[in-house]
Amino acid sequence: MPHFTLEYSSNLDARVDMGKVVEVVRKAAVETGIFPLGGIRVRAIRCEHYAIADGSAHFGFLDMVLRLGEGRDLAARKKAGEHIFKALSDYLDPVFAGSKFALSFDMRINDKETSWKHNNIHDALKTEAAHG
Repeated sequence: MPHFTLEYSSNLDARVDMGKVVEVVRKAAVETGIFPLGGIRVRAIRCEHYAIADGSAHFGFLDMVLRLGEGRDLAARKKAGEHIFKALSDYLDPVFAGSKFALSFDMRINDKETSWKHNNIHDALKTEAAHG
C-alpha cells in the first residue's frame, strides 16, 4: 500500500487530463523509493456535485489523500510527500495560472490491526523481473 485517491471538481475536465494526473502521481510515488511498486494505486474520482467558497461555478479543486501502512518514519513520509506534492503542483501550474483553484494533499496512516489486504501483484512483479 500506498493508495492515492484524488477527488476533483468536474469543471476541471476541460482543463486537465486526469489520466496524465494519475500517472504524474504514480511516477512521483515510485521515485520516492519508499513504497512497494506492487502496492501503488492511484485513482481519480470526479465530483459532479460540489460547492466551493462563495459558490462560484468557476472555482475548482483537487484533493488528494494518501493512505499508507505503518512503518515509515516522519522524515521519510515528509520527504516523499513533498516530492509527490511538488510533482503534482508543477503539473497543475497551468490550472493555477488560468483559474481559481485549490489543491490539497493529506497522508493518513492505516492501523495494521484494522487493515486487511489480499494482493498477488507483488509476486507477479517479482516473477516478471526474474524472467525478464
